[in-house]
Amino acid sequence: MAAVAMSSYEEQRQRQVEANKRKLEELQLHHLSAAVREAATAAAKPSPVGPDCSANVPAVSCVAGSLFVLGFALSQSGFLQAKKRKARVSRDAAAEPPRRSGRVANLPEKPKYREVEVLDFGRKVRRTYSSGRKDLENRVYATDEERSHAITKAEELEEEMGTRFPIFVKPMTQSHVTGGFWLGLPTPFCRKHLPKCDEHITLVDEEDDESDTLYLARKAGLSAGWRGFAIDHKLVDGDCLVFQLIERTKFKVYIIRASSYHESED
Repeated sequence: MAAVAMSSYEEQRQRQVEANKRKLEELQLHHLSAAVREAATAAAKPSPVGPDCSANVPAVSCVAGSLFVLGFALSQSGFLQAKKRKARVSRDAAAEPPRRSGRVANLPEKPKYREVEVLDFGRKVRRTYSSGRKDLENRVYATDEERSHAITKAEELEEEMGTRFPIFVKPMTQSHVTGGFWLGLPTPFCRKHLPKCDEHITLVDEEDDESDTLYLARKAGLSAGWRGFAIDHKLVDGDCLVFQLIERTKFKVYIIRASSYHESED
């Protein structure tokens, strides 16, 4: 193995020597060296005109020129063997913007954000209503007679309105008007007439005052906004509402009070 390695090394070395010889022949360095020797010999001979060295000026110039040519040839030889590299040109970063790719250069400049005062939202603000109905102990419980009377009156009103607009009757219970304030709507009505996704639905009372609520399609009921409507209209257990769909997301709401039972007795 050692003999094979040495043989390979010698072959490579021999090829390199031959390549160097060819380069020297191309540059004709042997002619240049001979010219330098002749010029040096001529400069060393004594001048017949005496110590004045002006006669040696051509010889000295020849020697200097030959040395310059020799140095230039050697430098060119070094450049041929080395890989050419592009020189880095120093530039002033302030005078010329840095180069960027087309994708980055075409992007808009990043906005400069200024410091703004951050408000403290640590304390949660709870919505309150004018009626102040927070005490669940003050719930009103309707009697069976009051509840039945309100439902009957609502159904009579439903018949009077006809079938021009979709309509349904909804009796109020404690969960609708106190505590959770969640109003579930009839599922068949929702599937047939109401949107298939969550949307805002407007409730219009008998005085044409509007209230916005959030309809949850998957749960088929009214959530946000219904609490305010119930409190503002003082709805209690036993009241009965008639919902008439006058537009795609708008109900006309008629309220039948459970307390009207006592008025009918009078």
